Amino acid sequence: MSNNMTLLVLFPLLYSVSVLTITYNPISSFTSPTPSAAKVCTLQNSFQPAFVAKGDYVIGGIFPLHYNQEMPDLNCTYRPPPVKCNGFDPRAFRWVQTMRLAVEEINQSTELLPNYTLGYQIFDSCSYPLTGQRAALAVLNGLSEDNSPMCSGASPLLAVIGESGSTLSMVMSRILQPFRIPMISYFSSCACLSDRRRFPTFFRVIPSDEYQVKAIAQLLVRFNWTWVGLVRGDREYGRFAAEGLLRELQGTKVCIAYQEMIPLLYSHQRALEIMQVMQTSAAKVVVVFSSEGEMTPFLKDYMKQNITGIQWVASEAWVTASVFAGSEYYPYMGGTIGFGIRTGHISRLSDYLQTVNPQMYPNNLLVKELWQALYGCRPSVSSDSKLPPCTGQESLLKQHSAYMNTSSPRVAYNVYKAVHAIAHSLHNLFLCQPGSGPFQNNSCAQSNNIHPWQLQYYLQEVKFEIAGEEVNFDLKGDSIPYYDIINWQRGTGGNIEFVNVGLFDGTKPAGEELVIQEDRIIWAGHQSEVPVSVCSASCLPGSRKAVRHREPVCCFDCVPCDSGKISNQTNSIECTFCPEDFWSNKDRTACIPKEVEFLAYDSLGIVLTVISVVGACLTMAVFAVFFYHRNTAIVRVNNSELSFFILFALTLCFLCSLVFIGEPTPWSCMLRHTAFSITFSLCFSCILGKTLVVLAAFTATRPGNNIMKWLGPKQQRFIIFSCTLVQVAICAAWLIDAPPFPSRNTQYERSKIILECSVGSSFAFWCVLGYIGLQACLSFVLAFLARKLPSNFNEAKFITFSMLIFCAVWLAFIPAYISSPGNYADAVESFAILASSFGLLFCLFAPKCYIILLKPEQNTKQHLMGKK
Repeated sequence: MSNNMTLLVLFPLLYSVSVLTITYNPISSFTSPTPSAAKVCTLQNSFQPAFVAKGDYVIGGIFPLHYNQEMPDLNCTYRPPPVKCNGFDPRAFRWVQTMRLAVEEINQSTELLPNYTLGYQIFDSCSYPLTGQRAALAVLNGLSEDNSPMCSGASPLLAVIGESGSTLSMVMSRILQPFRIPMISYFSSCACLSDRRRFPTFFRVIPSDEYQVKAIAQLLVRFNWTWVGLVRGDREYGRFAAEGLLRELQGTKVCIAYQEMIPLLYSHQRALEIMQVMQTSAAKVVVVFSSEGEMTPFLKDYMKQNITGIQWVASEAWVTASVFAGSEYYPYMGGTIGFGIRTGHISRLSDYLQTVNPQMYPNNLLVKELWQALYGCRPSVSSDSKLPPCTGQESLLKQHSAYMNTSSPRVAYNVYKAVHAIAHSLHNLFLCQPGSGPFQNNSCAQSNNIHPWQLQYYLQEVKFEIAGEEVNFDLKGDSIPYYDIINWQRGTGGNIEFVNVGLFDGTKPAGEELVIQEDRIIWAGHQSEVPVSVCSASCLPGSRKAVRHREPVCCFDCVPCDSGKISNQTNSIECTFCPEDFWSNKDRTACIPKEVEFLAYDSLGIVLTVISVVGACLTMAVFAVFFYHRNTAIVRVNNSELSFFILFALTLCFLCSLVFIGEPTPWSCMLRHTAFSITFSLCFSCILGKTLVVLAAFTATRPGNNIMKWLGPKQQRFIIFSCTLVQVAICAAWLIDAPPFPSRNTQYERSKIILECSVGSSFAFWCVLGYIGLQACLSFVLAFLARKLPSNFNEAKFITFSMLIFCAVWLAFIPAYISSPGNYADAVESFAILASSFGLLFCLFAPKCYIILLKPEQNTKQHLMGKK
């Protein structure tokens, strides 16, 4: 067994990674060994950086220069080869050159770090967590054993710029965290990275997805897209963004129709399943949280399926990706809208990119890959590519033409800001005055031995301006939330141009963050009208939404509002009641004044008026006939004075029905019931007196009976007066205690206001009717007793028939009155008055008028007494 033991520093990986081992001799450790004898540093594998530059202070850079990977065979019989990176990304290469340019400008500056220089080590993460770990370990270990930070004092690596993907940033931040090395991301926007307990050394110059999901939610609400699809990548960025969007949409009218995931290791079959869901769903708007690398193969399969009509809403990770700017994408992706990070201006970037060529970097494999991607040829004969050799006359391929377009850099501008943030922080560190420093005992950092955690303190406090934009970090390490709203439109050459159509400023008050120029937007299918993406069509005014059972709230049926309710807005959740004096119109969209209904002088009122006037006229005609023939036998025998009283009362009965017609007023309400009750009471008092006289007249013929002396004219008048006075007293008590009054009945028929007279006191109302009924019944009983008295003209028979008709009418009146709605109740009461009045008139006076006018020979005392 060997006496040496090997200690692995950092983290061993599954594949070939730059792992540093330190070998100790345990025996020599007791004999004050020299540093060289005590430990031996050995790199177990070599991972060469993309670009390296020496400087007084070194910063690392990690970029996804490739977006696809080829995994090695793992059969555990031999050491597996490294992961092979495929799919060169010129866009990420431009970010690398931006970092190099920023370092060169800072080194040349006389104002920023004038006496110091920055160096860098830039590695390729291949847009994959495993290779990202390899890059992070490589940037920590250094290029060789001689300058490895594990073997020589403090680490010259002060900070790392990277990564683009949130998952990779999480992996690398955890690796750097034990060494307290700050990391600034230029494109990782996952809200999870704002957790200072998990990622205490993480900073970023791109806004957190917390603001992006808020912006996308406001966009969906703004255009009334209530039924949308959600597609995300299989990484923390997509997962956390999707969860954040779902939280942000809670309480809004937007629902997620489906949620699909693009697998981390791309699967063609899974992609086809996602596209099938997109085609069959009613959701025509699809929100995508994914990286450029994940979307590239997906969109290629999408175009092969020839799917159109989808309105894409893109996240900042791919909304400005130049790889999608080719003309072949426009028929399928044109009209895409999304939120891009803020654009900036880097004056020397275009010239600097033109200096990067195979002649300047003959041994750099990435530059050769760039040339193959940009021009479709191999720059050297030794290249393994099957492309033709470059002649120098090739033109830039269309799909990568955006590589040289530096008019409005976005991610590259973030890289530029990240480098300047480190430089300004380092510059502020050097400005520290001994005795007033932020560290222990008010000390400052030593310029020849700066620790990364000391730089992080100044990075947290840094604040500077670049190209007119203020750059700083909040306590979570996040930057100012600001987005441009990007719309994919057709350019002059048929390619896609990323047009700025608005902005989202997270520093503004709630509701004012989103500003959109809608007239400048071109939608999917090259349309100018906003596309519709709903589960159910909008409910028009006059209806409300009724959510379907076991379906999202965005799927509903439109139910018309009930009578008396309205909705004057689209997609009303519920219908509102109209005020008490209003009712809904036919369309249920507005409240209109209720129709006021009462027994007016219309068709029914006119009929009752005519009948009333005719009845009164007939009564007065009978009165005239009786008055003209007052000295004839039939008039005298039937007590002409009582007959005239009855005719007078009947005339008032006919006329009192007119009070029931017309709009009720306080006086008409009091008059109609009192007039009706008193006139009928007067009429029946006269009939009762007449019945008593008839009965007494025939009874007085018996020997010893002198009853007629008690029923003389004075006594008859007293009977009429006293019986009527009882009704007058009841009416007076009624009017004093609870008089009838006009009322607005809205309960019987809610669509109308029925003007009617409330009786005030139901007890008093039924008392007056009961008293009239009592008089009628008493008259009926007495007349019935006298029906067989001898005479050719027996008055008692006619009184009996008249009372039968009266009782029949008013017995039928009670249920009819109670069940009659509104103005029909007044009509029923008026009709009962007229019918009973006509019954009394015809039964009592028609036979007499017949004899007087048509049979005058029978108008003699002898005939009436039954004598020949």
